[in-house]
Amino acid sequence: MWVSLKIARVSMNNSETYGIVDSKNEKLLLKKEIEKKFDVKLPNRVEDFLSKNEGKHLELVRGLENKFEYFHQIKEFRLLPPIKDSYKIICLAFNYLDQDTWLRFGKEPPKEPVISLKPRTSLTGPYCDIICPPFVKQLDYEGELALVIGSRCKQVDKCHIMSNISGYFIMNDVSSRHIQFIDHQYGRAKGFDTFGPCGPWVTTTDEISDPDNLKLVTKVNGEVRQDSSTKNLVLKIEEIIEKISQIMTLEPGDIISTGTPSGTALSLSATKGDKYLKHDDVVEVEIEKLGTLKNKVRIEN
Repeated sequence: MWVSLKIARVSMNNSETYGIVDSKNEKLLLKKEIEKKFDVKLPNRVEDFLSKNEGKHLELVRGLENKFEYFHQIKEFRLLPPIKDSYKIICLAFNYLDQDTWLRFGKEPPKEPVISLKPRTSLTGPYCDIICPPFVKQLDYEGELALVIGSRCKQVDKCHIMSNISGYFIMNDVSSRHIQFIDHQYGRAKGFDTFGPCGPWVTTTDEISDPDNLKLVTKVNGEVRQDSSTKNLVLKIEEIIEKISQIMTLEPGDIISTGTPSGTALSLSATKGDKYLKHDDVVEVEIEKLGTLKNKVRIEN
């Protein structure tokens, strides 16, 4: 029987690679060790390893997993963004039923995806600092479920939508509300370097039987700010893929971040005072079965 995999991209002594994670025991087996032990050749990039268009590397490793010996503690390495070479990072807005943003204007939840594109240079590791330039105001967090596309697809047939996903991970779609309101769009507000903490690794789809029912919690300095579930998604995962693939071709390594629930600083500050992120604040985003991000805010002088 196939088992699920967690794939982490890591760095040690300025050398970058990836490996398979045993999250229960916090251990890691490196790509080169798999290749040596089983006399196989794996791609150098995680994107190619996960790609269903580049071969059957994922299936090969799944078949070997019950023979793995995990040699390393995860803490020996620096965890990097699990995906770094996306052609597109597509972020959804107004996609949770428990949001009140659209309700303020008397609107119904959107029937079509409201999207923005985030640059891949915004991605940073699951435990790296969020670096905020001094001119950025009203810094906000957005805990989100993200998915990575595994096969090139366009106008996906409904029967095959989910087979185009390789795995899931966590995204914190950090935003400057001040800039967002000036620009009346999201690209600049969400596009700064480090405004995309993500990870801690990609969990393959076979472990996530129902991505539309995962608990999501965001904390700031230990205080719960977002407490929701992906069951509150307006557009479910299948609908998101179907509708976006009608607009653009999706390619292996593309990331779709599915939106954030109620509890952002933007929504809380209206009634509970200033809840925007400050220097040295620590933001944690946890999603059931996927792990936790933990990032400190560093506002530059």
